[in-house]
Amino acid sequence: MKKTFTINISGSVFHIDEDAYQKLQTYLQMLNAHFGSGEEGREILQDIETRIAELFNEKMSKDEKNVILEAWVDEVIARMGKPEDFMEGEEEEEETSAGRETSQPGQPTSTATGKSKRRMYRDPDHRVLGGVCSGMGAYFGIEPLVLRIICFILIWVTGGVIIPVYLLLWIAVPKAKTTAQKLEMRGQEATVSNIEKSIREEVKEVQESYNKFRSSDSYNKGREQVSRFGDVVYRLLRVALKVVVILVGVALILFGFVGLLTFLTSMIVGHSIMEVAPWFSHWGPEFHMPEIAHFFISAGSLTTLMIASAFLVGIPLLAILFVGTKLVFRFQTNNKLIFLGSLGVWLVALVVAIVVSLSQIGDYSQSTTVSQSQVIDCDSCQTLYLELGNDKYSNSHNYTMDLDRMKVVSEGGKTLLLGSPRLDVESSNTDDFVILTRKKSRGSSQEVAKEYVEEIVYSFNVSDSTVYFDPYYRLKEGSRWLQQEVDITIKVPEGKSVYLGEKLIKIIYDIENVSNTWDGDMVGKYWKMTELGLEEEAR
Repeated sequence: MKKTFTINISGSVFHIDEDAYQKLQTYLQMLNAHFGSGEEGREILQDIETRIAELFNEKMSKDEKNVILEAWVDEVIARMGKPEDFMEGEEEEEETSAGRETSQPGQPTSTATGKSKRRMYRDPDHRVLGGVCSGMGAYFGIEPLVLRIICFILIWVTGGVIIPVYLLLWIAVPKAKTTAQKLEMRGQEATVSNIEKSIREEVKEVQESYNKFRSSDSYNKGREQVSRFGDVVYRLLRVALKVVVILVGVALILFGFVGLLTFLTSMIVGHSIMEVAPWFSHWGPEFHMPEIAHFFISAGSLTTLMIASAFLVGIPLLAILFVGTKLVFRFQTNNKLIFLGSLGVWLVALVVAIVVSLSQIGDYSQSTTVSQSQVIDCDSCQTLYLELGNDKYSNSHNYTMDLDRMKVVSEGGKTLLLGSPRLDVESSNTDDFVILTRKKSRGSSQEVAKEYVEEIVYSFNVSDSTVYFDPYYRLKEGSRWLQQEVDITIKVPEGKSVYLGEKLIKIIYDIENVSNTWDGDMVGKYWKMTELGLEEEAR
């Protein structure tokens, strides 16, 4: 039993026995060596392989076999032509051409052209619409122009009936895509020599058409006009680019100058130019670095961090200002030296800022809570009235911060850090109203955290059955913010009530009740402590 191989010829997969494979491989190698590896040679070989695949497919459909035999390869080679046959044919063609040049007029010359059964195709190379007329002309040996004139006349003679006929032929007749199909359309055998000749004629025709186009007056005039138009567009683009560069430079100068001035005034004076200048006030937030930073950074590290921050922010702003100035005035500088020097300083400042910031994290490692309770001396009181005291800082200049309900105010030339306490109501284990105050802070140790707790200043006043709570607690002057908090819990005996004042909404925090009423809807109402919890009391 012979060994079989699986091969791919022009996209079609075939099974072929060993002898047939060796003979076909030798044949294709000889064709490849003859036509070479150029673009034209590759196109010829591709069309030859396409034709070989078509012949094998026809043979398989007739013989109903799945394996290509050696006899099939011999038959294909006989139809396509042996290499020595078409190589000799080329020599005879050259001798015939030479003979034509030297022969006298009237002497007969003979040429041999292979003939095969004609097939109808649409000709895509000489088409006007669908290539039907040019294909029929090649099939019948008639000039396509004659057929087009006949079709045009028939449109008027038949009242347009020829139009659907033409469209039907356009759909039904296949287009000659491969060189073999184009040869069959003209009644020529799709042999190697004919395929080669057809492709070379097409290449020659394209080259001649291109050369005629290149040498025409219209091409030269068009090329000259395109060149002039390109010069005009190039000059316009250069002018537009220069204008854009200058505008970008001016924008960078303004941005760098305003940003640098704003940063410096915020660092040194403590008030941003964005706040002072009304035309800039809506652009960004207010910066008050010296007034606020000491609340969050220890005194020893603050100066170092401020200097590092000045380089971190100042160098990029100076770079923007420098680039904008260079774009506008186009002066020459050693950009590499300036860039490397600035980058080095900026990286050093970044390292310093990171080290100082990490050193502050240790101050938040421990937490301490100090609780203090006060019994309300009101034995006969059945209802305790809770009200929010007056805001002593309402007229102070303040800068709200989204940091655990904190804000910074300026009073009497001093900067204070204020925080809002949280008030809750719970059931009491005794028969008395009790106010439980919890103050909390962090620190590097429990002892340090307790010291910061003691620096929290908060108070409330009791007058008969009414308690007035301060809306803010504050830190003593010079104290740092280490997540200080103040939580107030009102202990209410079962059977007694509390009244929540309207303004108390600012400090109450998630008071649980039987009806699950939201904190904002609890103010301005009486609430009685029951076994289940707070219930609204109608009065």
